Amino acid sequence: MLSYRHAFHAGNHADVLKHAVLVQLLQYLGQKDKAYWYIDTHAGAGVYALKEGYAAKSAESASGIEKLWKRTDLPPVLADYVEEVSALNPDGELRYYPGSPYLAWRLMRAQDRMRLFELHSTEIDVLRHNFRDAGKRAMLFAGDGIEGIKPLLPPAPRRGLVLIDPSYEDKRDYSRTLNCVEDGLKRFATGTFAVWYPQVTRPESQRFADQLKRLQEKNWLHVSLTVSSPPADGFGLFGSGMFIVNPPYTLPNAMKETMPWLVEALGQDKAAQFKVEFRLD
Repeated sequence: MLSYRHAFHAGNHADVLKHAVLVQLLQYLGQKDKAYWYIDTHAGAGVYALKEGYAAKSAESASGIEKLWKRTDLPPVLADYVEEVSALNPDGELRYYPGSPYLAWRLMRAQDRMRLFELHSTEIDVLRHNFRDAGKRAMLFAGDGIEGIKPLLPPAPRRGLVLIDPSYEDKRDYSRTLNCVEDGLKRFATGTFAVWYPQVTRPESQRFADQLKRLQEKNWLHVSLTVSSPPADGFGLFGSGMFIVNPPYTLPNAMKETMPWLVEALGQDKAAQFKVEFRLD
């Protein structure tokens, strides 16, 4: 939807889950010398100011990164994530929040490449400004990433991570995302596909993880974080999930260690819970 601006939600509990997992995926890819590509279907602006504009108005970071910012007892997965956020806030005050493209840029090496898509006309301009010095390592596209990634798969080095995280304000995003992953696996069977989705009261959201599981019998990981009961009026986000196809073999155990701590830190009522489901080869 062209009305969607991620800045309203920057640093919230859903971002914490998404970006903590993303950091782990990128760190794992970087363990081998061979290059990889990072492809983002909905890149947003790249970086968000938390003390002004949309983010300050919604103050959703209070439900997420702010609760982790000064903690000294973070489990390793969250410590890695907060370290990357800290790199954008070197004076120790939480003013800026890194979106997925910035996190990927921080973790990429000289031989790696990124391909970023953004459909929103204002967001793509901000993204271009933020990556104005990236050179040939980053290519930015103004358009629909779900369709746009097709000619990019498989990437030239045959190693890569595709992040698919539409807003899902349009319920068709669920079916379009399913089709995107299914088609992507035909083109790039060994690639890692990471799908973020919201926990909302829509039936499309409630059945989405099970639909993703059916795309590939093995080699998948599903992690979800519920922070509260569904809103009484039926509107609003009460959790989120990450579904990873072809995840690192180390990630399921790392998330099993992390998620109980995260529920304790970010849970808002007695309905707070987590899931870590996986099936590896």
